[in-house]
Amino acid sequence: MTSPGTSRTASPTTPARAAPGRAARGRGRERDARPARRVPGERLPVRAGVVHERDPAAGRAGEPVLAAARRPGAAPPASGQLALRARQPDVTAPPAAAPLYADAFEALSSWTAPDPEQDRLRREFLRHLEGHPADGVWRECADGHITASAAVLDASRSRVLLTLHSKVKAWLQLGGHCESGDATLAGAALREATEESGIPGLRPLPGPVQLDRHRVRCHPEGTWHLDVQYVMIAPEGARHVVSDESDDLAWFPVDALPADADDALRRLVARAVGR
Repeated sequence: MTSPGTSRTASPTTPARAAPGRAARGRGRERDARPARRVPGERLPVRAGVVHERDPAAGRAGEPVLAAARRPGAAPPASGQLALRARQPDVTAPPAAAPLYADAFEALSSWTAPDPEQDRLRREFLRHLEGHPADGVWRECADGHITASAAVLDASRSRVLLTLHSKVKAWLQLGGHCESGDATLAGAALREATEESGIPGLRPLPGPVQLDRHRVRCHPEGTWHLDVQYVMIAPEGARHVVSDESDDLAWFPVDALPADADDALRRLVARAVGR
């Protein structure tokens, strides 16, 4: 659509208009005597003032239509109508982010939280994704970013595998940042748990079990991890291998966690066992 301020070039077949003067006025009768020459009209920009939802009786409900243009000084549009504005550039996620972003949004939208506090976090995580469609799942997002972790239980579900985190210097569940190859949050949690435990064949249980928001230093000024937490079951007789991200790995009875384990970890393990 051509904008109102865009200049238009005259057709080369259109004769130049004579300047007003005596000669031009003297030829007026001759021009009137000749048949009028039709000059193709130019396509002018469409003027539209407001948009609103179509009346369901007139077609598909909710389909946007154009309302009549409003002259300057006229009354404002009726209630429910929105001013038609110039289209703004879409905020587009990088190609690798699109499936992970969609999965994160769907996973959080469909998840039934176990209590009001967890539901408050669920809605907060969704608002974060809505506000950061391009980078909300990536570490680069300084306002905070979605992460994925897992409580890894042994085959009997009586022990949990924890990492003595090399930076935090505390016992934590396995997990971390999403990466460009991750298509789902559950897949990101599985990848992280496999990398950090060295155990192949971990079996994820469906859906998140808990959400946790905590302050971290991924950025110099500090930021937030919006952690979506899952449960993984290790194969019978699984052997773990300490990775570069851990000072140590160890199995702990689910009812005898390390003394310095925080409340979030204790709640995660309790919910994991209850699955």
